[in-house]
Amino acid sequence: MSKGFASSYRIVLLACLVVASFAGLAARLAWLQVYDRDELLEYVEKAHRQIIVETARRGDILDARGNILATSRPLIVLGVDPQSLVPEDEKKWPQLAALIGRPLPEVTRILTTRFQSAAAQARPPEGVGSAGPAPAANPGSLVFNLSVPGIAVAGGQPAPDEAQPPEPPAASADDTVTDDPDSQGNRPIRWAKLSDDVLESTYAEILKLGIRGIYGSRAYRRAYPDNGLASHVIGYVNRDEIPVTGMEAYADFYLRGQAGWVESEKDGRRQELAQFRSREVPASDGYTVKLSIDATVQHIVEEELDFLARKYQPEKATIIVSDPRTGFILALGNYPSFNLNAYNLLPRDAQGALRNIAATDEYEPGSVFKIVATAGALNEGLVTPSTTFDCSLEKIDYDGLVNGVRKVRTLGLPRENVGDHFGRLTVAQIIGRSSNKGAAQLGMLLGEQRFYDYARAFGFGQVTNFPMGGDKEIHGDLAPVDRWDGLTITRMPMGQSVAVTPLQIHQAMGVIASGGVLLRPQVIMQVLDPSGGLVYSFRRTEVRRVISEETARTMRLLLSRVTDEKVGTSDGGTGALAAIPGFDVAGKTGTGNKLEPVTLPSGKTVLRYSDKHHVASFVGFFPAGDPQVAISVIVNDADAHAPAGEITGGFVAAPSFKHIGEQLIPYLDIRPVSGPPLRPALAMEGGTR
Repeated sequence: MSKGFASSYRIVLLACLVVASFAGLAARLAWLQVYDRDELLEYVEKAHRQIIVETARRGDILDARGNILATSRPLIVLGVDPQSLVPEDEKKWPQLAALIGRPLPEVTRILTTRFQSAAAQARPPEGVGSAGPAPAANPGSLVFNLSVPGIAVAGGQPAPDEAQPPEPPAASADDTVTDDPDSQGNRPIRWAKLSDDVLESTYAEILKLGIRGIYGSRAYRRAYPDNGLASHVIGYVNRDEIPVTGMEAYADFYLRGQAGWVESEKDGRRQELAQFRSREVPASDGYTVKLSIDATVQHIVEEELDFLARKYQPEKATIIVSDPRTGFILALGNYPSFNLNAYNLLPRDAQGALRNIAATDEYEPGSVFKIVATAGALNEGLVTPSTTFDCSLEKIDYDGLVNGVRKVRTLGLPRENVGDHFGRLTVAQIIGRSSNKGAAQLGMLLGEQRFYDYARAFGFGQVTNFPMGGDKEIHGDLAPVDRWDGLTITRMPMGQSVAVTPLQIHQAMGVIASGGVLLRPQVIMQVLDPSGGLVYSFRRTEVRRVISEETARTMRLLLSRVTDEKVGTSDGGTGALAAIPGFDVAGKTGTGNKLEPVTLPSGKTVLRYSDKHHVASFVGFFPAGDPQVAISVIVNDADAHAPAGEITGGFVAAPSFKHIGEQLIPYLDIRPVSGPPLRPALAMEGGTR
């Protein structure tokens, strides 16, 4: 064979190698297309597919007149993809830092940190699981892609004559998004948060800088324009946009909205390829909740609470204002209170201020509770306003047998109520002068079970179902008859041996103001869609009829005697300081002795009624003939700063009722009831003294 040609052996060998190569390639392609096809497609889809979440705007909370009490402010969460930064944009970083209000070195550190090291991933954030800060970093554990004076040079080596900055703590999931680790275990950072509260106008200025890799996404932050106004009713949303208390939590179903999302694809630089969007679900903003709270009335109430706090420095206090015709709350304020925009700044020992004590705390109501026995006896036809009782008695034969033996009941208090020796009093006088012994006899006249049933009917011993949110409403303490001792029937009618919440006592007084019906206290008036259209409207809700309209009318007449301005005379009522000139005011004072622990000589600790600590209250409404507004003022432990002898509801709480009422008259356009005054009408029923 000529030397210009290869041998047959070499040709065959080369051909075999070519065929084997193509066979191997064909086998590999077959393997990938047949056996690994699903796995590879899933990987590719995962690498390119992305879901973009579109945040929904939380609905507003409005007052009765449309003023904003809570709203969601649109903000931009600003971040950076360090892998996309280019050196020529470095000169714009000082402007970026100034716009977002962060120090340039801090911003520079975030921008230049391209990788999260394996060591940083393994250790907990600073302060978590250790007593001090995180340990110093390995100098080679961070890699920087740009040369920045005073920070570092490419490759992660310290710049000459510059100290190596400490490695930042392992970033939380909220601050940093990383990619799959490389061969050294370092994760490329694809997104690091620069700020989470950039205004949209500021974001527009940032975009004008043209820094590649800087981008933001819209989010919403809850804001409360009036800070602490109606804080216990509105409640708050925490930093994670989770509702915690009040309307925010109770009405969250309406307020929260529904987040939207976009299913799309991204390119190699992780930018969205909008043309490949396969599904798009728009976000649905939350509904607006309109409350019955009137911001002006609420402001009046909170100013009065501030006055009471300065004057008496009480342990706590509550004021409630409502429309007795509907049960809707116009204002509810507690002391102490808090700023909704700064709830997280309360020190640990002051966090009790977050609690809505109007429904979470109980107290013995004192004489306000006398409305139960009086209304019950009148409703059963056992007495009239002119029926008299001997209120000077120390003991009385109670019409009832205990174990077959007729029992004698003591009418005096555990600590004798000096001055409750009035002689014979009519039912009208028992209420007007707040006779404990008279109230006890009215309760006895009803009998234990019937008196208990009326107390339950007035709403005591059960929750009012006021919308609370995160707080838990308590039911108070109204013991069933089988748990009563021999003195309970003489103590409970005067407001001892029973515990109530401010909301319960306010609701109970509303029975008389509403015409004998127990109304559910409500605060949500309407639910509106994002465009302002009506979704649902709440109406007056009747729980039950408690007393007849006639009995309620008679009780209004009796309670109007409590505010008789002839204070200090035999005809003077205990609530004279609540009287409003030109209006018939009906209500009841209450002065409840607080229970305090006392250690006996034996070493045993028992609860005894205190002579130095009281709860002073006045609960009432006006005009008495046609009630248009109900007000409850409850002040807990004002004794230390009250003038001697002026610790009662008539001195502490009644003046606040008057002050609030006088401001509401022009604002709510409350007018006196035309016709003859109420008290002569009462006299016609035989209620003279």
